[in-house]
Amino acid sequence: MNALAKKLGLSDDLTFYDVYSLDEPELLAIIPITPAWKKDREAEDEALGDPATYYNGGEATGAGEEPIIWFKQIIGDTCGSYGFLHCAINGQTPKFILPGSTLERLRNDAMPLPRDERARLLHDSKEFEEAHRSVAALGDTPEPSEGGPEHSGQHFVAYVKVNGRLWELEGSREGPLDRGPLGEGEDVLSHRALDLGLKRIMNLSAGTDEENINFSCTVLAPRTA
Repeated sequence: MNALAKKLGLSDDLTFYDVYSLDEPELLAIIPITPAWKKDREAEDEALGDPATYYNGGEATGAGEEPIIWFKQIIGDTCGSYGFLHCAINGQTPKFILPGSTLERLRNDAMPLPRDERARLLHDSKEFEEAHRSVAALGDTPEPSEGGPEHSGQHFVAYVKVNGRLWELEGSREGPLDRGPLGEGEDVLSHRALDLGLKRIMNLSAGTDEENINFSCTVLAPRTA
């Protein structure tokens, strides 16, 4: 994630940290799509309706007027890069985007576009593709081959605070999800944010045979050293 941030143009003043305790909530989580969560996702997506009415309590807004910038994922095996992008261009993070960078251009170009054109913009970005490919080879997991088997079910979900609300941003959904209000002193590291986000997903498996929910968390925060 740090390598991707550097390539796309996020300031070194921010960095990703691993989270080792759920007492310290996360900004970005990678979790398995369990049967209970899959069922919940399908029900939520069916109820989302017209993409133009995700905001303002169902009141439609024009392209570029939304409180957050969300990309529909139409590029395979890139959910981690989409997760990073959703964190980097929303909330307070944009003030750390370097002038003239790929992130700045993507954010500015995407803001006024409707959903489908915004998705296509990212799909056609050679800079985004090259950055993703260059860092995908750095990890321990083999890159998926074209026409090969599907990934093992791990998936990235991003959480950001915008305008006093916790937003769950995931490109494979049918839109951004408003998970509820956060107080003035509450951010995505607060206990309430964790209850509205990751713990909500974990609780979906309560009382089922899904006893082992493996996941990992990272947080995007100011560099301390």
